[in-house]
Amino acid sequence: MKTENASAAKKSGHMEVKGVNYYYEVHGEGEPLLLLHGGLGSMDMFDPLLPTLGENRQVIAVDLQGHGRTTLGNRPISLIDMGDDMAVILKQLGYKEVDVLGYSLGAGVGFRLAVQHPDAVRRLALVSGGFSQEGFYPEMLPMQAQLGAGMLEMMKNTPMYKSYVAVAPNPADFPKLLDAMGAYMRKPYNWADDVKTLKMPVMLVYGDSDMFRLEHVVEFYHLLGGGLKDAGWMRENMSKNRLAILPDLTHYEMFASPALAHTVRPFLDGKSGAKSWAEVVEGTK
Repeated sequence: MKTENASAAKKSGHMEVKGVNYYYEVHGEGEPLLLLHGGLGSMDMFDPLLPTLGENRQVIAVDLQGHGRTTLGNRPISLIDMGDDMAVILKQLGYKEVDVLGYSLGAGVGFRLAVQHPDAVRRLALVSGGFSQEGFYPEMLPMQAQLGAGMLEMMKNTPMYKSYVAVAPNPADFPKLLDAMGAYMRKPYNWADDVKTLKMPVMLVYGDSDMFRLEHVVEFYHLLGGGLKDAGWMRENMSKNRLAILPDLTHYEMFASPALAHTVRPFLDGKSGAKSWAEVVEGTK
C-alpha cells in the first residue's frame, strides 16, 4: 500500500497462521481499522482511498490467503477459516478491538471475523458482500462455477493477473489460486442466522449496479434490524445499523470510489452527519 505522505508502512511483515504465511502492513496513527480486500486482488486495491480512510486512523491491511504477497498454502479457501486467521493476526499484533472494512471477499472474511470473534470488532462495514450464495444474480453462479486454472490465458490481460504477478511470492501460483477460488465459489452457503447474532453496529454498502440482487440487500438490512419501521421525526427509532446504495457504481470499481470512503467514514468514526428536524430549526434561531 502507498500513501501520499509515505512510501513505506509504519510496520510490515509476514505472520504464519495455520499453514498460510500472511503479509500485513500497518499505516498511520489513531483508532485501528482493519482493511480486507476483494477476491483476486490485494491490499493495494485500497490505495486510492487510503488517504481518506487512514486520516486519523491506524490502518491494518492484510493480503488474504493466496492473494497479493500471502501464500496460498495447502488449505482450501474458506471465509470461516480466514475469519479465525484474522483474529489471530490482530491478537499477535496487539489489537484487542478494531473497526473493520471489508470489500467483496474481504466483506465475507470481515463478516466471519465479527460472527466468530465479536469482541474483536467494534464497528463493521461490509462493502459489496452477501450473507448467502442466493444473493447473487442467477447468471453469476455458472460464471463463478467456471473459475479455474483453465482460465489462465484469458486472464493474463486483466488487472487481476497483472497486479498478482507484480507482488506475489510465486507468480506461477496464479492458476492454483484460480482453482482454489473456483472451489470456494461453488460451495453454497446461507448465514442468515449468523447475521442476527451481530451486536456491533454494521454498515452495508453496495453499488446501484452491484452483482447482488437488491432484494438480497434489503433482506440483509432487515436481518440486521434495519428498515423495519419509520425512524421518527426525532430519529428516535433509528437503527444503529446503516445501508448505503451508491449511484453509478458496479461491483468491480466500488473499492476505488471516493464516494465509498466518504460514505463509510462517519459510520466508522461513530458519527452522524444528519441533524433532526428539531435540531435544524433550533440552529436557525
